[in-house]
Amino acid sequence: MVQVAGGIAAPTDIQHARDGSGRLFLVQQDGVIRILRGGALLAQPFLDLRSKTRASGERGLLGLAFPPGYASKGRFYVNYTDLNGHTVIAQYRATANPDRADESSEQILLRIEQPYSNHNGGQLVFGPDGYLYVGMGDGGSAGDPQNYSQNMSALLGKMLRLDVESEPGRVIVPPDNPFRNRAGARGEIWALGLRNPWRFSFDRATGDLWIADVGQNALEEINWRPASSRGGENYGWNRMEGTSCFRPGCDRTGLTLPVFEYGRAEGCSVTGGFVYRGRQAPALRGIYVYGDYCSGRIWGLERVGQWWSNRLLLASGFNITTFGEDEAGEIYVANAANGSIHRIEGGQGLRLNASGVVNAASFEPGLVAGSLATVFVAGILDEDAVLAADRLPLPTALGGISVTVGGIPAPLRAVASLNGQEQINFLVPVEIAGQTSVDVIVRRGAVVSSPARVAVLEAQPAIYTLDGRRAVAVHNADYSLVQAERPLQPGEYAFVYASGLGPGSVRLSLGGAPCAVQYSGPAPGFPGVYQVNFQAPLDARSGDAELILSVGQASSPPVLVPVR
Repeated sequence: MVQVAGGIAAPTDIQHARDGSGRLFLVQQDGVIRILRGGALLAQPFLDLRSKTRASGERGLLGLAFPPGYASKGRFYVNYTDLNGHTVIAQYRATANPDRADESSEQILLRIEQPYSNHNGGQLVFGPDGYLYVGMGDGGSAGDPQNYSQNMSALLGKMLRLDVESEPGRVIVPPDNPFRNRAGARGEIWALGLRNPWRFSFDRATGDLWIADVGQNALEEINWRPASSRGGENYGWNRMEGTSCFRPGCDRTGLTLPVFEYGRAEGCSVTGGFVYRGRQAPALRGIYVYGDYCSGRIWGLERVGQWWSNRLLLASGFNITTFGEDEAGEIYVANAANGSIHRIEGGQGLRLNASGVVNAASFEPGLVAGSLATVFVAGILDEDAVLAADRLPLPTALGGISVTVGGIPAPLRAVASLNGQEQINFLVPVEIAGQTSVDVIVRRGAVVSSPARVAVLEAQPAIYTLDGRRAVAVHNADYSLVQAERPLQPGEYAFVYASGLGPGSVRLSLGGAPCAVQYSGPAPGFPGVYQVNFQAPLDARSGDAELILSVGQASSPPVLVPVR
């Protein structure tokens, strides 16, 4: 890590303005916001709210957010506890001097009474949908004595989702908030069951939401919500702490449990961070970086297949109060012990593991000689792009990127980085047939990944799909897709594309009935992809039917084909 600033009194937030200026706004608990510009800390504050708040325990100035289009709008939002200890969400405006805010421009949008001095939450973040998300703690004390987190008529212990930009100066409840029309519920609520969400963030590439929730006496937790969620999650507090019952015999029905938790041996107060999407540490890309206030440990959490993998990145020795992200996606961490701000660096290599080397159709781990495969790896491309092979035979390098399988250069079909996911599609060399496992290594110029030991399988059949569930099936008659508008007819001829077939004989079933297979072999013009031509059973039933491809004892995951 590299220190970029010092002398920040009790830092609580680090933000950028989304305006291309490259400035970092450093929030102090005492009510002052300072600017780091061009590596220099400006002497004059951007905003001074010391007359409105007091830094005491967990109170003070806790959050700052700039809306999309801030450069032209000039308004921004803060979250602080007032002199009575209650949460205030307020709008302010910048002056003609972009490094100074107008302290007389305050418009209070929301005030939430706090029964105790702790667990105020305080984070403000504009989501990918343009709405303002607000993390609210349960009101404090211990154990949520007034059950605010599960009380739908209270805003405490919740994630709020507010429209503050449609009519500046007003709070509007978005029409698709999950509890807007529920009797007795506050429409501002997006999710519930939080104790003290101390820092949450959206993945700038995928839109996924990450929430770090501080535990009571035993467990710190990380919650994850995919971008496809429509809200309404109940994260369990105070029925549960992490994945364990906080109240004896708790009912877990309807709860969204954390994707990761850790106990007191690792730390005592989690501080949420960001999914790294910068350029300076490519091996960290796609990893959620977070830490602990007490232990100073900084970890990286990522999804590997169907599991979550967590590893220690650094034992910093810091009192970590917040992380921040700049406009380029680089991550910063604050040390409250001495008021220093540091940029996270390192991780210059390529990152892959065995479970990320998969069948190109099913994404199941493993390799089949002569078939198309995919390796998910971080650090190959710095910008979203697709590099596709434009000739046959396929080249063994694209854009300076190459893959070896068991020491043999693999022909490459494409190298891509899209929506935060970097991958290489390659043809598995036929020379590895008969081996039980091989090392897969990725190279980018002079940078070489660690080897990933991957199983070699005789067959691993899988059918290509449109969306992970519906087969890419084609009518033989006119080469149109089989879809709901034109389903497969009983007795009709069609074909699918597949991967991982190996040398054995192929069987196909539709809706549990066997299909006659006319051809199974290489798909013309698509190295590593197989084409399987078949006839639908004459007695095939109408509706979505499961199509399963089998070779020897191995069968593909079932996919759907519409049948009339």
